[in-house]
Amino acid sequence: MKAFNWNYTQFSQFNEIDTLLLVSGVHFGAQTASGEIAVFSLRDFQLQCRVLNKPYDIFGAWYTNEYLLSGRLHMLGHFVSCSDLWLNKAYQESESERKPIVKRLFKFYNKNASSIRSILVANCMIDENALEENNFDEANTSGECKQKQLRGNPLSKQLQLSAIESRRLRALHTPPNASDSIDLYGAHSNEVCSTQSPVRYSMDYRSEDVKNGDDVESPCSDSSFTFSDPPLPWDENWFSLSGDEHDETSLTAQASASCSSDDDSRDEPSEGRILDEREKLLIFTSGSLTYTPHQIGIKRIKPFRFKEFVKETLSLSVALQEKRVRDENQVLQGSPNWQDESTIRDYFDTVDHVIDVKGHIIGMTLSLDNRYLYVNSRAWPENYVIDNPLSPPPIAHQIDISVIDLKTLKKVGKVFKSHRAYTPNDECFFIFLDVNQLFVASGAEDKHCYIWDRHYGNCLSKLPHNDVVNCVAFSRKDTQIMISSSDDNTIKVWRSRHRMKQLSERMKHCPK
Repeated sequence: MKAFNWNYTQFSQFNEIDTLLLVSGVHFGAQTASGEIAVFSLRDFQLQCRVLNKPYDIFGAWYTNEYLLSGRLHMLGHFVSCSDLWLNKAYQESESERKPIVKRLFKFYNKNASSIRSILVANCMIDENALEENNFDEANTSGECKQKQLRGNPLSKQLQLSAIESRRLRALHTPPNASDSIDLYGAHSNEVCSTQSPVRYSMDYRSEDVKNGDDVESPCSDSSFTFSDPPLPWDENWFSLSGDEHDETSLTAQASASCSSDDDSRDEPSEGRILDEREKLLIFTSGSLTYTPHQIGIKRIKPFRFKEFVKETLSLSVALQEKRVRDENQVLQGSPNWQDESTIRDYFDTVDHVIDVKGHIIGMTLSLDNRYLYVNSRAWPENYVIDNPLSPPPIAHQIDISVIDLKTLKKVGKVFKSHRAYTPNDECFFIFLDVNQLFVASGAEDKHCYIWDRHYGNCLSKLPHNDVVNCVAFSRKDTQIMISSSDDNTIKVWRSRHRMKQLSERMKHCPK
């Protein structure tokens, strides 16, 4: 990827049907914060599109099989900024200028030099009662019970869906002896984890884990949904954030005018199609006290329409004239005080729920059913007071894994003092983890990757490398195969002893 001015790649993700691969990378430059997303077809590995991504550690995520999310960062003032999250089509539609390929979904306010990072999209519904209960508890804890904001992005408006509130995603059910039937991962490794660092699950997780249930009907089958478009960049009457943003979107501005509120008009083909009828969750890391990511933000994404064809596009001269008018109006109106969060809150989307892990978040992943979020973090000292957002607290040498139930928004498990890291705040590595039906695995800075039993919490094995292990991934076809990658410039394939024994038996019967 050096032909595209990439310094290195850092993240990849397949779409749900494994036809496209999203690859995220970092641009060249000593102090660069800019990155890019490239999408490849797996059929012939041809490049489908390239999307700017800033900062680079937003990474990117698939929204559907053909649309992905990227980010843009706009500086507003001293220590404050705006993070835009954009929906991008994975194909550039270069044969027609009348097919829109981008749409802004959200814009979030950042303070204390923080920004949105590490975005994920989960196919999961939050329990309405749990959301209200958690937000109420947070308001009481802080002593400021703030009125809920319903303005802004229509995706964040609450829908009263009594018909589907009782339908929940089924917790992954595994027989009690499932993990006992499979040997520990230990190929080429004589080391076994200490039993002093198991995953400690709450009773809520245990009770959900043993529930038996039939497959639930998908929330999208309910006909009571009403759909509305999120505001597009050209529909919003607010101050321009950057010139290049208008350059990218103005050519299709008039053709993507705001949608009518009339329900009948939304059903017309000209208003576009619903990309995915499932309610989703946007999950990301951010900060409020310092620039390092110490909070997990959760934003509900309700189904919406995407206009796939426009009847009319602006000429370049008209677009430039409109830009001049906008710039003149901005000068006349003056800029708001971006430092005063209370007065500019209405310019931005609100986050539905925030979880503070009180530490530096270095990795996140979802369970296969998208019900549970697993988080790698390095804890701060207890009761540490942050005086300067550019001087975050020191972080622990141990990496903790927290487990969050996205249905109830509660922490249901945690690994204490499991795997180790040594770098300080400004040099720490991303340590990606992975989960399958039976196991949880993570890299570490101590030159090992670790595997735990997902349901019993016991650490099963530690597998060696010669340098920091940045990433692990389980095979979706075979739960007994895992891959790890390291700064020692190797990618290792690990198989369970049981699988290795099977392979040895097959090799004996193979003709020489």
